[in-house]
Amino acid sequence: MDLNFDLYMNDVVEQARKEIENAGYEQLTTPEDVDAVLKKDGTSLVMINSVCGCAGGIARPAAEHALHFDKLPDRLVSVFAGQDKEATQRAREYFEGYAPSSPSFALIKDGKITEMVERHQIEGHDIMDVITQLQNLFEKYCDKR
Repeated sequence: MDLNFDLYMNDVVEQARKEIENAGYEQLTTPEDVDAVLKKDGTSLVMINSVCGCAGGIARPAAEHALHFDKLPDRLVSVFAGQDKEATQRAREYFEGYAPSSPSFALIKDGKITEMVERHQIEGHDIMDVITQLQNLFEKYCDKR
């Protein structure tokens, strides 16, 4: 593979990681990290991050802006599809009934999937649509802050 392409992709991945961390999400990079968080009581929003255009242009901005709401999950976490493969695979084991999809969002409550916002609900939609979908999940499953 071309060294310049590898350096470019490393920059893209690092920027994507920084964006989601700066929005307040903890990155889960190992299967053990995933289990430690998703087995807890309460709610966790899992953002399945990726390097695709709809992740950078829609999903990550929506992940940040959706947090301006009265009800929020107890925990905000992210796994990075294609980068932290084992962590992503473990997270997907919690998403029973849903096909692998990235970018996407999963709301876990007391260790069980409630609902997901899948790639087909992100790609081709505008940021406000995705924010609304996330906030609808918060309204339905999360406690007031």
